[in-house]
Amino acid sequence: MKLDDINLMLVRHLREGRKSLGVIAKALGITTNTVRSRLAKLDQDGVLTIRGLVNPDQIDGHMLVVIGIKLATPRLVDGAEKFNQLKGVASVVVVTGRFDLLVTVLLNDQFGLTEFYAEEVSKIDEVLSTETFVVYKNLNCHVPYVL
Repeated sequence: MKLDDINLMLVRHLREGRKSLGVIAKALGITTNTVRSRLAKLDQDGVLTIRGLVNPDQIDGHMLVVIGIKLATPRLVDGAEKFNQLKGVASVVVVTGRFDLLVTVLLNDQFGLTEFYAEEVSKIDEVLSTETFVVYKNLNCHVPYVL
């Protein structure tokens, strides 16, 4: 979907998640109903999702890791879909380079890296290798609370 100028401005205004539709409408010079219908269309088309996200650095006992995954299959999207179903997984992307997937995982004191690998990753037979990157300082990565 190609975004027109109004849709791009709508998305930019939504960076402030608590901004009301009326305030956005006034800023853009359109009606609140137009804002509502355009947002509904963007959501329906899979362009925009509105949801609450957390910064794991700000929640005691939580951490974020990024895992590079090499799969033993050329069916990368199938592998990505399997990872997307695992507990703690906040996002999965299929990439080029030395990994096939990059998986972002939210962990806490009760469900840590050991549990993620032993209880979750072990369910996926196609994993050839992994490399884990522990995020020690999160500047602006917010994720859904998936635990």
